[in-house]
Parts: sequence; C-alpha cells; structure tokens
Amino acid sequence: MSLAILWLSGGFGNLGFRQVLQDKALRGWLYWRSRPRLVMASLERLKIPRHCNLERLDPGKVRVAAVQVTLELIGSAEEYVVKMARPALCAAEQGAQLVVYPEDIATHLLGLLPGFDQLVNRSHSLDGALRELGGEGLKVADVFALVGPAMRRIYLATFSSLARKLGIYVVAGSAVLPSVESKTKGVYNIAHLFGPDGRLIGRQPKTHLLPLEAAWGLRAGDTLRVFDTSLGRIAMPVCMDATYFETFRILALLGAEIVALPVANPEPYNFWKALRGIWPRVQESQVYGIQSCLVGEFLGLKLTGKSGIFAPLELTDKRDGVIAQIEDPTAEGVVVADLDLVRLRQFRRENPLDAAFNLALYSKYFPGIYYGEHACG
Repeated sequence: MSLAILWLSGGFGNLGFRQVLQDKALRGWLYWRSRPRLVMASLERLKIPRHCNLERLDPGKVRVAAVQVTLELIGSAEEYVVKMARPALCAAEQGAQLVVYPEDIATHLLGLLPGFDQLVNRSHSLDGALRELGGEGLKVADVFALVGPAMRRIYLATFSSLARKLGIYVVAGSAVLPSVESKTKGVYNIAHLFGPDGRLIGRQPKTHLLPLEAAWGLRAGDTLRVFDTSLGRIAMPVCMDATYFETFRILALLGAEIVALPVANPEPYNFWKALRGIWPRVQESQVYGIQSCLVGEFLGLKLTGKSGIFAPLELTDKRDGVIAQIEDPTAEGVVVADLDLVRLRQFRRENPLDAAFNLALYSKYFPGIYYGEHACG
C-alpha cells in the first residue's frame, strides 16, 4: 500500500515520517492540489478590479498598507486565495500602492497535508505533533521540505496574481520554503516582493533566526538586499532581523528608504518587548518602517503583534514615531497611511546618518569583535 494512502487514512503509525517524505504518490498528490490553475480560477471568481493607484506617482505621498492576518490551517488553494485577497482588496480600495503581509504567511498551507488538521487538534503543541508523526530526530524543517514545493506554487501564484490584478506592489510577507538553489540547500524563511506587473522583484531570506526556528532546522540567510521600485528603495528584513540594529543600519547605508518588516511573534503582546523591534530601528536608521503581524494560536504558540507604519520622530505629527497602528494585537486588520519621501530625503540631507561616525574607532574593533576573544557565544 502507498505511504500516501496510509497518510490519508491516518494510519501510517510506526512507518515513520521520513519514509513518507520519499513517497512519490504523496508528493504527486500535493503537486496536483497546488496547481496554479486553481489559484487563477479562484481569483477570477473574485472579480478583482485593477486599480489606478500607481498611475500618478508622487514621492511626497506614497500610500502604503500593513495588514494583520490570523494563522489558521487551510486545505486548498482556493481558500488560501480568498483569505489573502481580502486585505489586499481593502488596502487597494483605500489607495494603497504597496501592501505588506506578515511573516510565515504560507504556513496556513500546512493544511494541504492530509490529516494534519486532526493531528494538530490532538497534539496541541508542535513537539507533540512531531512525536505523533513517529520520526526519530524529525524536525519541523522536514515537514516544510515535504509540503514546501506545493506551498511555493500556491504562495507565489497567489501574490504575483494579486499584485498584477490590483496593479500594486506587494511584499508577500515571508514563507518557510526549501531553497531552490543547490548551493544553499536547506529550508529558509524568505520574504518576497512583487511588482504591479506580477513580476517577482526579489527575495530576502531571514538573516537572524529565533532559537525556536534554529531548533526546527531552518537556515539563516547571509545577504541583505535593497530593491529599486517606482515608489522608492524598499528592503524587507524578517521579524527577528529587527532585533539587531546592525540589520537596519546596513540597509539604510545601502540606500533603503522604506523597510517592510513581516513579523510572527510567538508570545503574548507586551509593549516593552515590542520596543526591541521596528520602532527603535526606524529612529536609528532614518527610514520609514511598515510592520505586518501574524496573529492567532497555533500548535501551542500564541502569536500577537500590532501592525503599523512608523517614521523618524521628526516626521510624525505627535513626534512619537508612529504614523498609524492597529490597536488590537490579536485581531485581523488593515492600516493605511502616506509616506513623504521628499521630507525623508530632506531630513537625511540635513541630518546625515554618518555625520558623527568615528570610522577610526570602529576599525579598531570590526570585524574582529564579532569573531575574536570578545565575541559572544
């Protein structure tokens, strides 16, 4: 009997998940369930109108949106499209030219695995689910490696099509996917940026992993990128990347003006802990920041956050660095605001980031301090 059939029947017991990883029938079934045609058909039924939000470009008024999405298992491409399209439509109708989604936005598609929803309901924790799968040394990365190709097909088709149909830029949050490059084998958490023609402009692997992600078997990226667009220069580090000032400082020095930050924070919301993220990084680096959060409860993890749009203190009316923010850290929502890149560029000219840099001092310590006797870890 095919291991796929055993999976479908919920009875593969002691065979072990690693055997299932090699089963061609299950992989074929996932391939069939992730046909891009399913995404296109679902989008056609939604009758998404193309907007003219990018027809008039004004660097003094770049309208952006941060969306907050609940994590839940979704078992079909059609359901996924509907859930992802809803906030984009809401944002585009308010004139958004750039929409940013949360981190791990493709994790919903673990629901493609037959019986995985029942497994989640029985286990109530990720460790429990892995134990029930019966794999010795099984890691979460192994699960994503199995379902990853199917997730990728649906995820890319969905956000590429949404960007093209709406005629806007979309930062499609991030997705945990196996690498498509042979030289960087492994499973990564990767952010994607799509243009208004649906073209994939670029990818950004997460460069700083949570200890939880490292234990799952994910790998960290080793490159930071800035992408030129008609709206300005956009970067998209992922969640934990904002915990360290170096990430934003590097991106700012590379020319980033708008930094989109997809987030999936696995802990109850705490205002003070949240301050370790995007707000101080925006103040230090003289950029606009857009944070989009994944929320909800999933396998024992409580995801919370307040999606929002941030600016240097001097560029906000209340001098608090917050342009707009969703108040409920557990609910879905969309927040839209305008960024004034003309003011940002003037502010940077009058207050150059590197004006007080002491390069002679830094050169005494870098890069040795990260690798030498004073290095942490």
